[in-house]
Amino acid sequence: MLALRWSNVDLEAGAMRINRALSGSEFTATKTSRSRRKVELSNTARAALRALRKRQLEEQMKKAGLWKDHGLVFPSTVGTPLSHRNVVRSFKALLRRADLPAGTRLYDLRHTCATLLLNSNVHPKYVQELLGHASIVQTLDTYSHVLKGMDSGIGDAMEAAVG
Repeated sequence: MLALRWSNVDLEAGAMRINRALSGSEFTATKTSRSRRKVELSNTARAALRALRKRQLEEQMKKAGLWKDHGLVFPSTVGTPLSHRNVVRSFKALLRRADLPAGTRLYDLRHTCATLLLNSNVHPKYVQELLGHASIVQTLDTYSHVLKGMDSGIGDAMEAAVG
């Protein structure tokens, strides 16, 4: 997400394209062709991105001489790429404010995303594509976790399937 540019976000269509990564301070291609993907945006995400864009444009005008425009959706306060260290520091502060476990890693959000989508009956193949995995096995074995209650109704589902 740190390499995401506004040119890859289509707020009208409600989608964004992931096609590059940030490695240190260098923009690079994504690791695999599967990593390059289109991601659908929720209405809430679209509204948040619109508000972010408006604030960002105002900030650019205030810092006209200092702003280094890379077209980034999530830049530093002067338009440059955010450092991973600063993102982690901000994430840890959010964890404290939300009273969440301090050991939670930013990467754990991928696990949470996959598990919640699968628990909401989103097709596993779509979750695989959303996460940019080459294999459905990686998605299901690594990024999905059984939640309480997921097994309820299995007997009824089997009965309905076989009649």
